[in-house]
Amino acid sequence: MGLRERLGRSVFRLYRHAAAREHELNYLFWECTLRCNLSCLHCGSDCLKSSSVQDMPLRDFTRVLDNIQRHNSSPKLMVCISGGEPLLREDLETAGIEIRKRGFTWGIVSNGLAMTKERFSSLVKAGISSVSLSLDGLEREHNYLRQNKDSFAAAVGAIDLCAARNRAYPSLFAFDVITCAHKGNLALLPHLRDFLIQHGVHYWRIFSIFPGGRAARNDLGLTAAEYRSLMEFIVETRSYRMPDGKAIHLCYSCEGYLGRYELKVRDYLFFCRSGINIGSVMCDGSITGCLSVRSPDFIQGNIYEEEFDFMTVWNRRFKTMRDRSWAKTGGCSGCKSWKWCEGNGLHLHDDCQSGSVRCNLRLLEI
Repeated sequence: MGLRERLGRSVFRLYRHAAAREHELNYLFWECTLRCNLSCLHCGSDCLKSSSVQDMPLRDFTRVLDNIQRHNSSPKLMVCISGGEPLLREDLETAGIEIRKRGFTWGIVSNGLAMTKERFSSLVKAGISSVSLSLDGLEREHNYLRQNKDSFAAAVGAIDLCAARNRAYPSLFAFDVITCAHKGNLALLPHLRDFLIQHGVHYWRIFSIFPGGRAARNDLGLTAAEYRSLMEFIVETRSYRMPDGKAIHLCYSCEGYLGRYELKVRDYLFFCRSGINIGSVMCDGSITGCLSVRSPDFIQGNIYEEEFDFMTVWNRRFKTMRDRSWAKTGGCSGCKSWKWCEGNGLHLHDDCQSGSVRCNLRLLEI
């Protein structure tokens, strides 16, 4: 690492610690349901078509929004409605209208299976400003991972609807495609890249599957060699052009510190913002950072606890997310890259006493 790069990372580290102290909430996930119309092999939440956890009533979530509106210092807040599959909620548009009433913007993360032209038009009328859609390969591979023969066609149909909306109103509507990289689709990523470009996708995010939920029971993780291959593909794609000059902007997820690949595979240095700028309300009312951070150790409270409202929890708790010194244990204890990494993404910790279950940097250095 050269002097200039080291200086830049040191400045960013100071910024990261300042952001943790200030902990301005600017992104909120709402897990509106744990019901899902698919049974994906890689699901981190282990969602089912019929969930024992009831959908959160909209009135309960709007009380959270009212509390945030009164006490949050951030002038803007993005609300991302997730699940489960949010399109299964019949009152999704009503939720969107309520979010917009309070001056916030909103979007959804969806598998696209239930997205029709009529439903998309309804969401647009309710003020939706962003959609993230999942596509994990071409038809055979995507349908296998999603365990549904119609899932690929539905996802592509949803992508085409979003692409048309984005072309017409690029400043008002954003969308991207999310792909989970695993053993079964790694070799197909170049073909998927061209397919997405041809369908008008400008932004693409790739995640590597982490061992949580249903994914922990399926052998989908990448070997060290495969993980390095994924990084090289992302580097290559970020300068890739099709013969007609069209391109796609690809970023790797914020999962962990990547050593020499930092800023080569995404637009920012690694920074796990869970509990720092990102909060979540889970379906049962639990309050956490990102929705992937589901360990009981990281649950900070519950909106149904009488003594706490959301912003009180946000301001008074989350200490283990804003000070990661506890994570300097196990393999992290003597790591020379600790100051840049601080224990990897929180979703890779089983609790707030033990180290990360996976080290991205170690995979890249093997």
